[in-house]
Amino acid sequence: MQIHLISVGNRMPGWVLTGYDEYAKRMPRECELVLKEIAPGKRVKNSDVARLVRDEGERMIAAIPSGAQVVALDIPGKPWTTPELAEAMRRWMGSGQSVALLVGGPEGLADAARQRAQESWSLSKLTFPHPLVRIIVAEQVYRAWTLLNNHPYHR
Repeated sequence: MQIHLISVGNRMPGWVLTGYDEYAKRMPRECELVLKEIAPGKRVKNSDVARLVRDEGERMIAAIPSGAQVVALDIPGKPWTTPELAEAMRRWMGSGQSVALLVGGPEGLADAARQRAQESWSLSKLTFPHPLVRIIVAEQVYRAWTLLNNHPYHR
C-alpha cells in the first residue's frame, strides 16, 4: 500500500524537507509514504482566489491514484487520536487500496477535493501553516504504523 500525501505547495524551506523526509524514510516499503506536490496558483494583489483554489483542487483530484481511498485534511474533519489513526491505517491496509491524504494551500481545500474525499481528518482546531502540516502528517502516519507493529517509537 502507498499513502500519497497530496499537498498544495512547492519550493519548501529546507527544514520542511528535512522534517518530512525523516519520517517518510522510516516507513516500510509495504506502507510507503509518497509526497505529491501541487503547485499553488500565483497569488497577486487582485487574484481571483476562489478560482485559484478551484484550480488547485482540480490538480489535486487529478493526482489521486485510481481506486485510492481519499482523506481530506480539514479543520471541520474528525479529530483522530493516534490509536484511531492506527485503526484507520489497519482498515486501509486491509482494503489493499492506496490512500490519498489531501492537504490544501493557504486558503484550504477546494470544495471539489472535499467532496471527493470519503473521510475527513482534522489535525487540530488550530490552524497550522500548510508546510508544517506535511511534517505533522508524516510523523503521525509513522507513529500510527509503529503502534500497529508494536514498535517502541509510539510509547
